[in-house]
Amino acid sequence: MQNSRLLRRLRTDFQLSILTLMGALGVFGISPYAVYRLLEGNYVVGAADVIIVCSTIAAVFYAWRSGDTVKPGIAVSVIFSAASTLIAIKLGINGLFWIYPLILFNFFMVSPGKALLAMLLVLSTLVGYALSVPGTVFESHYQMVSFLVTCLMASFMSFVFAYRTHNQRDQLQLLSVLDPLTGARNRRAMTEELKAAASVQRRHGDNYAVLVMDLDHFKQINDQHGHLAGDQVLMDFVELVKSHSRKEDRLFRFGGEEFLLLLPNTDLASLRSAAEHLQAQVAEQLRSPGGPVTMSSGGAILQRGEHWEALLQRADLCLYQAKDAGRNRAIIDSQPQRPLLVS
Repeated sequence: MQNSRLLRRLRTDFQLSILTLMGALGVFGISPYAVYRLLEGNYVVGAADVIIVCSTIAAVFYAWRSGDTVKPGIAVSVIFSAASTLIAIKLGINGLFWIYPLILFNFFMVSPGKALLAMLLVLSTLVGYALSVPGTVFESHYQMVSFLVTCLMASFMSFVFAYRTHNQRDQLQLLSVLDPLTGARNRRAMTEELKAAASVQRRHGDNYAVLVMDLDHFKQINDQHGHLAGDQVLMDFVELVKSHSRKEDRLFRFGGEEFLLLLPNTDLASLRSAAEHLQAQVAEQLRSPGGPVTMSSGGAILQRGEHWEALLQRADLCLYQAKDAGRNRAIIDSQPQRPLLVS
């Protein structure tokens, strides 16, 4: 069971899997060199190897424990870059071979811009030291120029590849949480954000509210005017709600014509006001080929220590009560068992 959870984390967390893989390669690839150099009496380079190995183990351990891969990635990149520069200066041409895997390592560990900056700093340091102390790092200026050109080529090609991969991954991640028709967040994103809201509320006591909204008689629009007309109403509805909500509010589509609005830092009075405002705006502005479109909605405030599913259930109950009361109205649950009609 424990192994299956670990494998699941590696499959679902791309950056954690990369950090773990690169960390394992670093530890098993550098550890023999660290032992060899210490036994040979090359204590400075051996110590640098030991620092690389230890910092890698610490970074991977921290990432697994905390779930944060950004800070350990940056820390390891800085340590690897500094240690590799020191090794190249101490070993000369034999140490320069480590700069090439460093290029790949940095572009895997940190953002493309940070990785490119790190490599430029490493190369600048090596060239500056070589010019100030001739014959230590490079045997000739020709060798130095050749090394510099090949490293820059490798760095810029890695930058282009990493930049495109980074953007594609961000786009895929965005598409995985968006409803393709309306652009609202989907049910998967809703579940994750409701879980996060419940967790933040338990730890810090922040206020969260939800408003579940359902377009009245939406099936008739599809039946009488076609699905294209219905799709347009849904898209117009999402734009309308977004334009009359705060930037921090999150809109989700979790059913055909059912939507949920998550409102952070919202108390009962603010939720009631938001529900009344949206109710009026939809009735006034939303149109279909058959005329005005209205909505029914139910709202609830997240209670102290309440599970997010219980919050959603209370809001759903209020929505059904709004429908039973004639639609085109909102009902807010002022207490866990006491819904309140507001419009």
